[in-house]
This record gives sequence, structure tokens and C-alpha cells, in this order.
Amino acid sequence: MKLFLTRLTLAVGLAAPVLFAHADDQVKRGEYLARGADCMACHTAPGGAPFAGGLPIVSPFGTIYGTNITPSKEHGIGLYNDDEFFAALTEGKRRDGANLYPAMPYTSYHLMPREDSDAIHAYLKTIEPIERAAPVTSLSFPFNVRLGLMGWNVLYGKALKLEPAEGKSEAWKRGQYMVEVLGHCGECHTPRGLPGAMELDKRLTGGILNGYLAPSLLATDLAARGWNEQDLSTFLKHGMSAQGTMFNEMFPVFHNSTQGLSDQDLAAMATFLLGDKPPAAKALVEVPVEKLSASAQRGQQEYLNVCAGCHAVGGEGKPHIAVAMRGNTTLRLEDPRNLLRVIEDGIGEQKFSGFERMQPMPGFADKLKPEQLTDLLNYLRQGWGGQSAELAVSDVQKLQADAPSIEHKAH
Repeated sequence: MKLFLTRLTLAVGLAAPVLFAHADDQVKRGEYLARGADCMACHTAPGGAPFAGGLPIVSPFGTIYGTNITPSKEHGIGLYNDDEFFAALTEGKRRDGANLYPAMPYTSYHLMPREDSDAIHAYLKTIEPIERAAPVTSLSFPFNVRLGLMGWNVLYGKALKLEPAEGKSEAWKRGQYMVEVLGHCGECHTPRGLPGAMELDKRLTGGILNGYLAPSLLATDLAARGWNEQDLSTFLKHGMSAQGTMFNEMFPVFHNSTQGLSDQDLAAMATFLLGDKPPAAKALVEVPVEKLSASAQRGQQEYLNVCAGCHAVGGEGKPHIAVAMRGNTTLRLEDPRNLLRVIEDGIGEQKFSGFERMQPMPGFADKLKPEQLTDLLNYLRQGWGGQSAELAVSDVQKLQADAPSIEHKAH
């Protein structure tokens, strides 16, 4: 018996380092996956503790608050086991059986394998528990009846299916998982119908989010705006590229998620979005001022008055101060709303990778008349955005009426 116990002790002693190493590897992997899933973006309030919840998420049905997902047993997910965490992540089910609102992207996460869910959970168990409750979500009737989500989940909860991967490269397959499932990019870049569900027949064709356009990520549309694989990978890694910088809802995505992903995964995401045989990026042809419309020609003076000091007379921008206008992806969008919103709202100071900074841009909502703003938009879009369409004052006023609420102005 004594010999048996000695051997058992020895076996346990030899196995322990292996088990601890496995647990440590799982936690490290979970930390990376949590970053790829961008958990922090929705579960961290501005200036708040990481993962402690409290971020207000404005939806057509009311404001939903991000929950506390620290290991607090009273206010967070400290009592969840792996099965319950997996159900929350992939089915939208709380530990008490109540339905989560689909602001939680379980409609994309439902395709996540169990081992990835377990790894994320293992990591979240290691972070500091925050003993503070997040604000309670309180929607108006009938949206406050969580039981009604049962029918919604039957129809839409697992409607997302992945595109067949037969004949695709390994990079494309990895990129599909990073974009469609873990990164849940379609949740913002896909239009939504009346019941708030993604219109999956229009997947990744662009969606409106708090008055801003989350633009199309289709390969042909990306190429039309001048994107190639290298620039797209750079944009995700550093938050900026020749096409401009991330702003609004994408700025925290860069900060909390994409800048921490491996170069291999970022390249895979670009491969998936643009395809194994990507279309050629469209070269921008600048139009001389004298060939612009009358409105755009008037807009040149507006640009010189309010924009050129930072973005330069020729639209080339100034390092560490302001991005280039020439070829900027926001100018190359057919939909002008993002350009309009940025001009009116401005953008706060932005910190990017390393020592890179961009100075704050003031908003001009109260400084430009609708006619001046229309001329400026036409000048920027026609001169440096490759757009031939002419905006009327009424078009601009209609977009102004769709402005987002104050708490969701550009970052």
C-alpha cells in the first residue's frame, strides 16, 4: 500500500506541471480570442474598468447596457460554468435561463467551436473581479419582455451560415472565421430589417449604425474604394493607412481588438474579404477644378477657408496632424453621410500604434450653412473621391435630419 501511494504521489507530481502548462496555454489562447472577439468594446464603459460593463448601446428598441463579465460572483459571471458560458455566447442564454438581447452577437458566435468558448471563459476567470453592477437595461413594452426573444431566436438566432470553403486557401478559411464568427463584422456591416435581424441575403453590403454607415466589405466595393490586401492589413493593424484612419465605432475596435491580432490573422482577414484572387484596386483619377461642377468649384473656397490649414491645400494631409483627403476612403464612398457627419461632428484626438497621433478635428455643424456644406462635400467627393454624383442642398439637409444622438458622436 505504501509503495502504491508513493507511486501515485510521483505520478501526480509528474503530471501537475503538464496540467498547469495546459491551463496556462488555454488562458493565453483565451486572451487572444477575447481580443479577436472584441469583448472589451461592448463590455467596458468609457473610463470604466475593463469588462465591468456599463457601455450604453443605442438600438432602435432602446438603450441596452453592456454587462459586467468579470469573475464577480454577485455582479459578473463568476458563477457561470463552462456549459453556461457557452450557452450565453452561442445561444444568448443567461445562467438563469433568461434570453439575452441580440446586441450580444450570439447570432455570429453560434458558429464558435466549444474549445474557443472554453478558452475565453478560462481567460475571463483570471481578470480582476469588479464588484459593481452595470446599469440595468430597461426597454419599453413589448421589447422588455425577454420571453418574446424565444420566437426571434427560432427565426434568426442561428440563421447565419458560412460560405462553402471548398477550393479556398487556408488563409481564406482562417479569415472567414476571424471575420464572420469571432470578429462578428457582419453584425455592423450588414443591413438589418424591421425585426432587428441581419438581412443575410445582403451580408456585408453595409449597414447604418447610429447615423453612420458601416460600409460594404464586399471585395468589389473595397477594390472600388482603392483597397488592396496590404493596405487592408495595415489598416487593421495600425488603425491607419493610405486610405485614412479609423474613426467612430471602428476606432475602439482597432484599440481593443485588431491592433493586438497577429499579422498572419490580419492577412487572413484581408484574404477572406478580398478573395484568393482579389480584384484590382481602382486607381483614383483626380479631376481638375475647372472640370468640376459649379457647386464643387465653389466648394474649393470653403475647403481653403476651413480645411486646408490641417489637411493641406493639395489635400495631401500633414503627418501627425490630419489625414490626406486625396484618395481618402470616406470620400470614395457613394453614400456621403460619413463625410458629412465627420465635418459636422469633428473627431477627437486619436492615438494609434507606437507614437502616432492625430490632432483633434473641430466640428463645423454651427459654422457652415447648408449651401456651404453642400459645396464643400461636392468639392471633396468630386475632386478627390472619384465621385461624379452631385449632391443637392436637400440631400444634405435630409442626412442632417438623420444625425445620431449626442452620446454616439464620432470618437
